[in-house]
This record gives sequence, structure tokens and C-alpha cells, in this order.
Amino acid sequence: MSHEKILIVEDEENERSGLAELVSSWGFRVETARDGVEGLQKSTQWSPSIVITDLKMPRMGGIELLGQLAEQDATIAVILVTAQGTIDSAVQAMRMGAYDYITKPIDTNRLRTILGNASALLGTRAELEATRRRLRDAGSLGRLNGASRKMQEIFRLMEMVSPSTASVLITGASGTGKELVARTIHELSPRKDRPFVAINCAAIPETLMESEIFGHEKGAFTGALERRTGCFELAEGGTLLLDEIGEMPIGTQAKLLRVLEDRKLRRLGSKVETSVDVRVLAATNKVPDEAVARGELRSDLYYRLNVFNIHMPPLREHKEDIPSLVQLLLGEMSSKHSRKVAAVSEAVLNQFNQYSWPGNVRELRNTIERAVIVCDAGVIETKHLPPGFGQAPLHAAANDPDAVRLGVGTTVEEAEKMLILKTLEATSNNKTRAAEILGISLKTLHNKLKEYGAAAAEAVSGKEEVPSG
Repeated sequence: MSHEKILIVEDEENERSGLAELVSSWGFRVETARDGVEGLQKSTQWSPSIVITDLKMPRMGGIELLGQLAEQDATIAVILVTAQGTIDSAVQAMRMGAYDYITKPIDTNRLRTILGNASALLGTRAELEATRRRLRDAGSLGRLNGASRKMQEIFRLMEMVSPSTASVLITGASGTGKELVARTIHELSPRKDRPFVAINCAAIPETLMESEIFGHEKGAFTGALERRTGCFELAEGGTLLLDEIGEMPIGTQAKLLRVLEDRKLRRLGSKVETSVDVRVLAATNKVPDEAVARGELRSDLYYRLNVFNIHMPPLREHKEDIPSLVQLLLGEMSSKHSRKVAAVSEAVLNQFNQYSWPGNVRELRNTIERAVIVCDAGVIETKHLPPGFGQAPLHAAANDPDAVRLGVGTTVEEAEKMLILKTLEATSNNKTRAAEILGISLKTLHNKLKEYGAAAAEAVSGKEEVPSG
């Protein structure tokens, strides 16, 4: 193990001495303090790199100590020790910058893992500083790109949260790059050499959701012919992205919440609990508060996941990033398809800047990929763009047969149905593309069509669904 200096702040003498002896046996240099006041003094004198502090203590508790330490030295990794009944306070502490928390009675294996990860964090600071310089010079972070104020703020938030173990809720419309944000957070964290596992909750049948996430034992249910390792165990030591978390069944959400709080899971059909060390990130294209109000997302799970929030804006709100994104995608797609396309014409760039990009960066990526293949070499011209690019049939003139016409007295439900069916018609029943344009998940679109029943079937009959992109 490392020889990092660790300060233990605990008012109970037996717990303080026992914890100090344990941590020392792992090779760390240890000092102790009886409360937050003494802890702050010793931190100033001794300069520990990690502080383990109890949450509730006389004179100064763990939350106040965290705030004081952050002002004194923002590089100190603070780990909160809390009782089960005060987990909400620990979550709040992570919002304030705590590295992690652990509940009493302390799981020694988990504590050792946390300390190991925190030590690894200390070795990534030079790399993070190089990343900051790259941000200032090139306006990029990992595979994300953008020099606009909105993207620079997102980069700042990602840079801030990546080194910690805090859960992050990534919100934004489909195609804005939520999974790229999650992958970049993982790549900038001390877990970068461990697995990154992404699971799309909208793409998994409800009956298989728990098995996919938690795993199952042989014979746990009909068809369970062998033991299956779930996503949590596959991501051990690394990061798990739960994409489209709002599509997860409520019952599964309750079990997920327990795993997040206890850091233990039980495979379906098993009587044994397994400890897991996984950082959980979640993403949704829904407005979380509205999803909670509709009963689609548990409020307690939302609170637990939303330790840190990153909202990805639609492309139409940061069009100044389009030129740099285009250049980045041209290089990527030319290499992928063995083409020699150097640039786009000014006319094409003007069209890109005037277009609303309902499919966001994903749509821009697909558009560039198609144009690169068609162009083959040289400069992309307007003739290389998809037929009818830039036309917006859903916002057409009143005499346009593709226009959606809503009269006074039309209900919200009726308007929604008309918009969905007209979008399907405009995309030749490409449900994936229609869902992107509408800003909803594919699973939500299918559920809506089931609600509409025969009318929806008739509206899209005879039209074969084609893959997007």
C-alpha cells in the first residue's frame, strides 16, 4: 500500500484507536484527532493527504470540518464516516466536495478500497493539470469538443467531479453526448484503468432488467440455465453508466437505491450478499423533476443519483461550436472510411448554422459521415448532403401537407399523438430517427404507439422501419 499521511478524526476513543491501528497496518502514516477543531489544527500542522472523519462530533462535526479543509487545502481527500440514519448528510457532504463516505460498522475491505482509490487520485493531479491546459488551449476534453461558454462550463464541472466517487446525473435531449460525458468522467478518474460498463435501461425488457443489473444464479427463474454476472459485478472497481434511468421499473429502482447505499448486492436466487466497489453515473433525456412527479423516477433515487448534475445543452444553443465539431468529425470519418475529405464549403457551413439540429450532435455526426462517404475526397458541397437537408416539415407553411395543424380545443394528449404520428410519417416510419427528433427514448415511443393502438398501426402501415444513420 501507499505511505500517504492519513488523519483520523473521531470523538470515540476506542473507535479512534482501533481505526488508527487498522489503517497503520496497511502501510499508511497515521495521526488522530478527537474532534473537528483538533482535526483542523493537526491538518494545518501535519498536512495529511487524506482525512477520515466522523460525521457527528462535539465542537465541530464532519460537515463543518469538510468546509474548513476545503478552504485550507482543496487537494485533501475527505472521507466521511456515518451511521445508516445519516446517509442523506453524507450525500450532501459529497456535493460539498467529500471524496467518499462509509457507514458504520465499517466494512474494512471497502475502507481499504476507498483509501487505495484516494491514493491513486493523488497521482492523477499532474494529468488533470495537463487536461486543464488542453482545455484552455484547444477547447476539448476527451472526445468532447467545444469552445463555447456552455461547453466550457460543462468541462469545468466534469473536471471538478471526475476525481471523486460522487454519483453524477447527466441530463439532456437525445444525441447531445451524455454517454461521452460519462466515458470522459471515467477516463479522468482514478478508475480509468478499470472497466467502464454502460447499460441502456430503455433497451432491456422489464422482465430481464434485474438480471442484467444484479445478475442471477442458475435456476433462479425459468430459463436461468447458468449463473450470470450482472453489470455491477462486471464494472467492479470501475464505473457503471445507467443510461435512460427514467425507463427503469420502479421496483428495480428500489433495489438499485439499496445497492447504492449499502454497496452490497444479492444476485437473483442467491442468499449471499456481495460487496461491490462501483461508481454509478446515470443519464436521462427526461426532465428529472417531471419524471418524479409522474411517478417514473423515485424521488429518493433521484436525490441519491443527483449528487452532481451535468446538463448537456441541445446543439442549437451552442452553434458557435459547429465549425470545430465539423473539423473534428471530418478527421474521424475520413479515417474511418478511408476518404480524403479536407473541409466543408462555406455554403454547407451556412446551412449547418441555419439548421435547428433536432437530433443534436448525433445528427451532425451522421450527416458528416454520410457526406464524407458520398464526397470521397476534397470539399463537401451542398450536393453531398442528404436529400432535403435543412427542411423542417413539422414547421412548414399552412398549405404544406406535412404540417401539423392544431385547432383551439385540441388537448395536449391529442396534440402529442398527432405530432408523434406525423413525425413517424415524415421519417418513413424510422422509429429511431423519430424518437431522436421528438426528444424521447425509443422505448417511450413504442409505449406511446401501444397506447394509440389501431390508429397508430394504420398511420404507419406498409412502411418498413429503416435503421438510423
